[in-house]
Amino acid sequence: MAHIEAEHQEVPRFALRSRSFTIFMSGSLVSRVGDWMDLVALNWAVLQFTDSPLYLGLVNACRLVPTFILSVPAGVLADRFDRRRLLIWIQIVMMMLTFCLGYLVETKQSFWFFVLIVTIRSMLAAMDPPVRNALVSDLVAPSLMTSAIAINTTVIHLSRIVGPAIAGALLAVTEMENLFFINAWATLGVLFSLLIIHSHSFPDSTKKDKEKRTLREAAEYIKSQPSVQSLLILAIVPMIFGFPYTTMMPLLARDLLQLGPEGFGMLLSISSIGALVGTCWLSLGKDIKSAGKWLIYSILGFGVSLLLFIGSKNMFMAGAAMFLVGLTSQTYRTMSRITLQMNVPNQLRGRILSIALMDRGFIPLGAILIGAIASWSGTLLAGFVMGAGCIGITLLIAASRRQIWKL
Repeated sequence: MAHIEAEHQEVPRFALRSRSFTIFMSGSLVSRVGDWMDLVALNWAVLQFTDSPLYLGLVNACRLVPTFILSVPAGVLADRFDRRRLLIWIQIVMMMLTFCLGYLVETKQSFWFFVLIVTIRSMLAAMDPPVRNALVSDLVAPSLMTSAIAINTTVIHLSRIVGPAIAGALLAVTEMENLFFINAWATLGVLFSLLIIHSHSFPDSTKKDKEKRTLREAAEYIKSQPSVQSLLILAIVPMIFGFPYTTMMPLLARDLLQLGPEGFGMLLSISSIGALVGTCWLSLGKDIKSAGKWLIYSILGFGVSLLLFIGSKNMFMAGAAMFLVGLTSQTYRTMSRITLQMNVPNQLRGRILSIALMDRGFIPLGAILIGAIASWSGTLLAGFVMGAGCIGITLLIAASRRQIWKL
């Protein structure tokens, strides 16, 4: 890793000085824009075909629940095998399944067959984040990790700005299945980048050492680290009550603001602008002081911002609220990931991250809960539960696990 550190002596905290990391992020940006276009098409298709908020939550549960099942096995694989090659195979199969989804929509096949393919693709998608996040540490020096994690998150949010906006515009002029086809072709972006770059995973590890890397070793590490436990527990709250807003946005936009797919895409893009502001600042690699306080305050701000959005009476107010939703939610999420990765040994990174990334699996549970409330009691109450839940449960956890304040 010595040559990597030498490469970064001029600007030791800015990760884009690494050629391999820059290439990887460029390819990831292209593919992630396609992913967000795909998500807009997926959610809007379900709502259009079924007109059911409960089905909307159910399909997204099929999309995200595999996180619980396959995230940890993917983390074990990321610590045992070449992370770059694992990503290549995952992306190839996902690209083929995405072409299949476009075909199913185009030929108007069975809705439940569509759900089946979404689920199968989601099983592979659940394996992607642990491997992808662990690969970042193989592309940059340790001194650049804070910047690299933030830039990786920035790429995600930049794609969230571009992807939904493009998707909303395309849905007005083209057929829905074309968005799935575009996403499939966009996968080539990350595939090409993975073929070009060189990673440096475990240069001193033998095959026998890698085979000994088990989930039990990661569990024992977490058990011995109360601060890591607190980070993992706190992360569940916004996943259940806050982040389902992306899943339920078609419903919220339609029922509360009388908006179509263009407005729905615009609101998601505005939230991503807020997220981008926060992650761009963090990507500079500045030292984070009192991270625990920032984490708690950002979740509370997330809840307040959601309540402001629910109470919005016009597009201007809704847009301002969504900017704050993106800023607070992703400032929390990025800082949580930075704090975790900076305290995890590289040989445990894949497994610890896979456990941490399981928090995404709570999003569909929250989506089903919010969708059920919307079906039974109306969209307004469902939105209120999202914001109030973030605030109330976070305060309870912060009071019961005071070590969070000391992070």
